[in-house]
This record gives sequence, C-alpha cells and structure tokens, in this order.
Amino acid sequence: MPSMRSLVSVIGWILLGAHVLTVHPSHAAETTGGRTMKIVVTSPAFSEAASIPSKYTCDGADISPPLAISGIPEGTKSLALISDDPDAPRGTWVHWVLYDWPADSLTIPENLPKVGDLPTGAKQGMTDFRRVGYGGPCPPSGTHRYYFKVYALDVKLGKPAGLTKPQLLEAMKGHVLAEGSLMGRYARK
Repeated sequence: MPSMRSLVSVIGWILLGAHVLTVHPSHAAETTGGRTMKIVVTSPAFSEAASIPSKYTCDGADISPPLAISGIPEGTKSLALISDDPDAPRGTWVHWVLYDWPADSLTIPENLPKVGDLPTGAKQGMTDFRRVGYGGPCPPSGTHRYYFKVYALDVKLGKPAGLTKPQLLEAMKGHVLAEGSLMGRYARK
C-alpha cells in the first residue's frame, strides 16, 4: 500500500500535468482556426430570417443584394463571402463566391457585375449554377434558407477569379480573423 507522502506526490504530479495541458484562451483560437471574433452582416434589402425580395432571385432581376459589414477586426487585409442554400434537395447549393474584397470597404453594393475580376480588385468565384458571379435564390419547392457568410482575412488571397467554394475554403485556412452571416428566406410564388 502506498504511503500518504507518495500518494500526495502522485496527486501533485497529476495536477501539475493537468495545468500544463490546460490551453490558454489565446491559443484556443489558433486550434479552432482563429475564429474568435464575430462580425455583423446586415442588408438594407432584408433583415435576419426575413424574406429576400424577389428582385434578388431568379423570379426577379437576379441581382446581388447590398450588404453592410461591421465589426471587422484590426489586421483584416481582405474580406471573402460565400452564399449558399443548405436546404437544396441535393445538398448545399452555392449561390455566390467573392474574395479579396477590400477590407476598408464596409459595404458590398447591390448588383455587382457577373464577372470574375471586379474594379475593386476583388474576384468572384464559380457557383453551382456553373457560372461566375451571383446567382439568386431559385428553390424548386418550399421555403429555403440562404446564408451570406462573410469572413475577415489576415491576407489578400491573390488567387485568380473562378475559385469554387471548396477551393476558397482551402485558401482561407489559417487566415480567418472573424466571421459573420446574414440569413434570408425565399419561396417561389
């Protein structure tokens, strides 16, 4: 049977080991991809969980909605955006991929041209419609949710236009300082 002294020693080593294995909060961010801050994404066209006006859908002009971004952390070099529909029948459907948006621009204006290279230096990627630029909601049935996810990055990616969502996510790994999203809903009339 171990002595009381050796038992106290073992407990001390266990506690010391637990202290050493404790992750400091600032290091926890590194292990979770740096996503410690939240940015706010809004739109003058629709509010959180509200219906997206038809002008931004396949039933209307199919133009990109205006977005406003706040709470961008210091050190942000560019913004990226992915808009998708998790309610699509065959899995998540990608409606918009945008990256290298200037960090000093806190708005993304309505009706961005459907081209790969934008005048701001930003790039647009390939959607699941198999084209570059925004493709609005066009659900085959029911009401779907559409997420406009914005990421603050510590780099300008410098990738060519036409990245897909998986390619953009791979390029952003280890560079996300903050993120936020706006969700809108749409059902065809």
